[in-house]
Amino acid sequence: MTGALRRKELRPLVVRPIHHGRGRPPTEPPVLVWLRLRDASPRALREVDRIVQASIALADQEGPTWLSMRHLATALATGTTSLYRYVKGKDELLELMADAVNGESPSPNEPIPLAPTGDWRADLRLIARGRRNQFLRHPWLASQAMSRLALGPNTLRAAEFASAVVAQLSADATVAGSILGAILGFVHGAVADELGELEAKRRTGVSEDEWRAQLAPYVRSVIDGGSYPNFAKVVIKAEELTYEQQFEFGLARLLDGIEAFVRQGPTTR
Repeated sequence: MTGALRRKELRPLVVRPIHHGRGRPPTEPPVLVWLRLRDASPRALREVDRIVQASIALADQEGPTWLSMRHLATALATGTTSLYRYVKGKDELLELMADAVNGESPSPNEPIPLAPTGDWRADLRLIARGRRNQFLRHPWLASQAMSRLALGPNTLRAAEFASAVVAQLSADATVAGSILGAILGFVHGAVADELGELEAKRRTGVSEDEWRAQLAPYVRSVIDGGSYPNFAKVVIKAEELTYEQQFEFGLARLLDGIEAFVRQGPTTR
């Protein structure tokens, strides 16, 4: 594998499946699934797609703890042994699922981008918003601990588009990759609270408004105590933004910073 594929800047774009359970990790890297699929029959490819789509639906519905080949076999009304004819294990399945998700449109009624538009801010907004939408549609993806590159066709197309966008900003591949990494890192961080709230609501059945109502007496006592005046000012006077509004504010400020950096011209790292 080339040095370019080992670069950390690419990692946020791709699934990095982990080894689940005890014992030794699988001897066959999950990425080899793409080599096998090159020679697979049309029937086998249809079966793999059926398994992957069922897995995505199951994960979307039941959360990150769903992962079980036995559970999946039950959902598909088949035997676990039959699944292993097409998918070698959970790590490989996660890779296939993530790549399938990476082939989705960034948002409804919006085509998958094939080439930069020439407006790098608009393209980076598309990448950031698309990644956020992806996590919100499939919360299990963001919750996976990721450690290794995977190189499925949909993921590679997404990486190629994103790399072409940031290449317009710097001829230095490290700088360009770091800009992309900053955007994707922002998305991961910004969406964490939103996903956490969705998971808390799913797990407890208590909405965010209900949780805040329960917490209100304590917060009022803290404010009335006067020991935290700046915290109190934010709580009392600040406009409460939605998750999306907060995301858009942060993204705009990050793009402003990138634009200012690019305007400086070539710089040492």
